[in-house]
Amino acid sequence: MISAMVLAAGRSRRMGTQKLLLPFDGRPLIARVVDELLRSPVEEVLVVIGNEGQPIRDAIAGRRVRFVTNTDSEGEMLSSVRCGLMAVPQQSAAVVVALGDQPGVAAEIVAGLVREFRAVGRGIVVPTHRGQRGHPLLFAMSYRDEILTRHEGRGLRGLLDTHPEDVRELPVSAAGILEDIDVPEDYRRAIDRLSNRRDP
Repeated sequence: MISAMVLAAGRSRRMGTQKLLLPFDGRPLIARVVDELLRSPVEEVLVVIGNEGQPIRDAIAGRRVRFVTNTDSEGEMLSSVRCGLMAVPQQSAAVVVALGDQPGVAAEIVAGLVREFRAVGRGIVVPTHRGQRGHPLLFAMSYRDEILTRHEGRGLRGLLDTHPEDVRELPVSAAGILEDIDVPEDYRRAIDRLSNRRDP
């Protein structure tokens, strides 16, 4: 069993509004990310929200997801990963961690991560574009306790740096694995890229 978690607990201070609710491809951004994960080979999707997460719940209502609340609304991303991990079923072999503000998440990329994990026997699989590592990434549940207790201030980057021998890089052509949305300019660029892909 492979699980996925979407990190959606941020407060979007730099955006000035809740970025996960911004329209993208005809639906809220968070809905696009969740829909791509639901199209992928993962067996379940968890969405980690914050204390003010009801609008996120509403935006993806009716979808087959479970919600987990990170009560540490001021915490770093690692705190959300840990909240999600606590809710992942014990029978899961691995977890895909996706960013709720990354419109470039694609079911095909997630499928590639899962395929590599099952085929090559590495515990961490990360996509790369032109040599740069991005998201989403996958790690085996054997790292659960380590993530719950270590890597403060470094997050999942600390996990990758600690276990380079267990990292499998998956080259992809999509630059979107490197791009998330933090400020209005990021959003405008993402909308422009979407429009360009649709133009003949």
